[in-house]
Amino acid sequence: MKKRVAVAFTGPSGSGKTTLVEKVAKVLIETQKVAIIKNDPKDKAVFDVEGKDSDKFTKTGAEVVVTSPTRTTYFSQREKTLGDIVAMINDFDILLVEGLKTLPLPRIAIFRNEIDESYFSCSEAIAIDQTIDQTQYSIPKNIDILDLNNTTQIIAWITNHAKQI
Repeated sequence: MKKRVAVAFTGPSGSGKTTLVEKVAKVLIETQKVAIIKNDPKDKAVFDVEGKDSDKFTKTGAEVVVTSPTRTTYFSQREKTLGDIVAMINDFDILLVEGLKTLPLPRIAIFRNEIDESYFSCSEAIAIDQTIDQTQYSIPKNIDILDLNNTTQIIAWITNHAKQI
């Protein structure tokens, strides 16, 4: 079995989680198979257009797979564990998880403008930009501080800290 690793990203709404995951994925995809899991804790994501077949099928409550020559999309009406999702995706080298701060994965918390110190307990690193004055916070010594705008540095941290799954 090949080595597969995972790392998670967390942070307040609007902090730049999606942007960072996207930047990291675009670099990693050049040499690795990348999978991404995005958590939607408020169930706000919209996946299909009202009235289209996949929308109608999804609204039945069934598990729905939509396939085409270029992609396969799976709509599930049931909560999945990380293990369920990993088994379903299966073919990847690195898994990037946005959100899901209860998962036991190495985690980078992302902040702009201010740091929410409640994230320290579930994070091994923080990624911040120049809008953060570090002297205003008591950042624990065991938390690595990364430059939010330095994708190379963040990928190096991921390479050294991602958890084998």
